[in-house]
Amino acid sequence: MKGYCGVIFFILISIIKVNGQSTIIEDSTSLTDTIHSPKKATIYSAILPGLGQIYNHVNMPKGSKKAYWKVPLIYSGLGATGFFLISNQLTQKSLKQEYKNRLDGNATDPKWSAYDNPGVLTLYNQYLNRRDLSILGFAAVYLFQIVDANVEAHFVNFDISEDLTLQIDPSLSPSLSAGLTLKLNFH
Repeated sequence: MKGYCGVIFFILISIIKVNGQSTIIEDSTSLTDTIHSPKKATIYSAILPGLGQIYNHVNMPKGSKKAYWKVPLIYSGLGATGFFLISNQLTQKSLKQEYKNRLDGNATDPKWSAYDNPGVLTLYNQYLNRRDLSILGFAAVYLFQIVDANVEAHFVNFDISEDLTLQIDPSLSPSLSAGLTLKLNFH
């Protein structure tokens, strides 16, 4: 199983690398620049969580690659919410079956023997609510990683060099009132 995951991961990275550099534009100084597609990053992330972040990472300029570290966080979030979803679903099903057995006069599960019928119903409702919250949590993590891939894709070619500066200095006006001076420099 581990071997297959590595092969699939390698193939996906190869596809992203080829697709990410398929469109080339030449400007007046004859420098080439690749067009990075936020739409592709969004679709990749929707198909396989974390794939949009990897696509962004592969296409970032050398030296500013920072998107890959989010993938373990995405899968941790999906795994934790998925675990709670399954756990709460199984528990609420067990409680539902326990209540039905009690109404039919059948044998009860020793795990729930300490609770009376209203107690079993209360636990059932609690686990039903927890299951629903787990579904919302799973969907939130899934949607958040899609939005993150899209937003980050917009900043792949964003210039963050030191030539862009914002300087905030205190100032004193001629009428002796205090203020701030903002200086934005584009070099």
